[in-house]
Amino acid sequence: MQPIRIGSFEVNRVADYEGPSFAPDEFFPDYDPAVVRENAELLGPSLIDPASGKLVFSFHSFVIKTGHHTILVDACIGNDKERPSRPQWHHMKSSYIDDLARLGVSVADIDYVMCTHLHWDHVGWNTRLVDGTWVPTFPKARYVMAEREFDHWRQVHDSGADTPHATAFADSVLPVVRTGQSLLVGSDFALDDGLWFEPYPGHTPGNVVIHARSGGERGIFVGDVLHHPLQCLKPEWSTRACTDPDGSRRSRTRLVEEYADSGTLILPAHFPAPTAGHIKRHGAAYRFDFQE
Repeated sequence: MQPIRIGSFEVNRVADYEGPSFAPDEFFPDYDPAVVRENAELLGPSLIDPASGKLVFSFHSFVIKTGHHTILVDACIGNDKERPSRPQWHHMKSSYIDDLARLGVSVADIDYVMCTHLHWDHVGWNTRLVDGTWVPTFPKARYVMAEREFDHWRQVHDSGADTPHATAFADSVLPVVRTGQSLLVGSDFALDDGLWFEPYPGHTPGNVVIHARSGGERGIFVGDVLHHPLQCLKPEWSTRACTDPDGSRRSRTRLVEEYADSGTLILPAHFPAPTAGHIKRHGAAYRFDFQE
C-alpha cells in the first residue's frame, strides 16, 4: 500500500493478521442478516468472506511520521502470547517487526506508542519475549495510555479474572510500566506535533480516539469505536467485546453523525485494506467509502 497522507504526516499500516475472523451473529448481538442482503453492493467479498460468512478483520498498527517523531498507534496482537481462548492468535508468529523494517522503521525508531485502549489485540507488540521475559519491543518509546483505561484494567487484572485482557495486561502492559516507559495521561492528552486524544468511552471505560491535524487536513484514528463498516449502516450495533454496549452505541453514533461528509479521514483499527476512508451519508444512515 502507498502511504496515507494527512497534510505533511506520512501514515503507514502494518498488519499482524487480516482475514475472516468472527461470524457476524456471534460478534454483534443485534445482528440482522437483512442488513447484509440489502447492502451487498457496499460490503462485498472484502468485508464479509463469501466462503465462511465471517466478518473480515484486519489487526494492524498505524505508523505516523510527523517530521518530529515516529509514532505507533496500537500494537496489535504480538508474537508468542498466551491467548488460549483466542486459538487463531495463540502463540502467533507474524512478520510484524520485519514488516516495520520494510517501511524503514526499526524498533529503536519509535518515539511514542499511543494506545486507543488496552484490549489484548491492541497492546500485544508493546512487548516481545526475550530469554523467557517480556521486554518492551520499542526500547526508546514512551507508551501513552489514558489513566482511566489503565486503572480499569489494573483492577480487572488484580481481581484474578481469567480473561485475555487481564492476561494481556500482565504480559503487554505491566512490563512497560516496570521499565518506566509508560506515560499515563488524561483523556485530553496532546502532543505538540498535532496529535491529541479525545475520550470516546463505551467499548472500554477509558477508550479514546486520536486526532491528527497537519496542513489544514484532519484524520482520526478511531480504534474500536468502529469495528466493521456494517456499523456505519447500523451504528446502534455494539459488539460482544464492548464493556458498556450502551455507551459504545452513543460514542459510535456521535462519531458517524459528526464526521459524515466532513472530509475528515477515518482510520479504523480493524477495517481491511485499504482501511482508511470517509463516512458518507447513505439514505437515512451512513456508509464507509474506502480511500483507494
